[in-house]
Amino acid sequence: MKHTILTLIFIILTSTLTACEECKKYNDDNFKIIDVLVMHDQSIASTIWKINVKGKAGATTPTPAGQLHGAPVLGYVFPTTLKSTDVGFSTTEGIVALALTSHPDFDDTPLWDENNDSAYDNDGIIWHPHWVILHKDKRVDGGLSVKQFNKDDKTVILPPTNPGMPMYMDSPGFQVITKGNSIKVVIPDYRMNHQTDFKFDAVSAYMQVNTEVKDKPMLGVYKVYSVLSTDLSLPYSVQSK
Repeated sequence: MKHTILTLIFIILTSTLTACEECKKYNDDNFKIIDVLVMHDQSIASTIWKINVKGKAGATTPTPAGQLHGAPVLGYVFPTTLKSTDVGFSTTEGIVALALTSHPDFDDTPLWDENNDSAYDNDGIIWHPHWVILHKDKRVDGGLSVKQFNKDDKTVILPPTNPGMPMYMDSPGFQVITKGNSIKVVIPDYRMNHQTDFKFDAVSAYMQVNTEVKDKPMLGVYKVYSVLSTDLSLPYSVQSK
């Protein structure tokens, strides 16, 4: 079933994707993925997630829109075969993904002070992680969006570190490190249900926030710059040491 979903998503990505004007200026070597690795290090009971790019990872950040509606979001994304319950969500259909993002117009990590200036609401531009549930969405050119829910739906469970938006999104606070051509994040085993055997892929993308248009998602993918597997087949496995 999940393979079918991925196939449908890939068809949308390759057949309906168009380049918005804002998307074009970020389509550079800093988002051209050349390698990916998820390594489980038993000595620290953690997985180390890393994407390598042709250029300089994390060097390109979005130009502010000056408001929340239409705010640009850039991301390095790891789609996975993890279950929603592995990362603290209630059971729901979709693709569990770890997204490393930058967005200067807003801060969605209210518990974390990434720039260490004693203010917790001003550091959205600094690369930081989110767990999200992605699903197929024909309303946006990229064919994907972060799955939303009715805010009155009491059956939905989010991790306590979520940013308070009616989407399957969490702000787990893992440290993101950019150095040279790599961007990486370290995740303790207990923060993902001790899962160390799963499949994944690597994607770079442009996303955008919507707060005004009813027939568009709150956070949609509008341009995919790179898919390492080329077909979003999630062919890569966790290594261990």
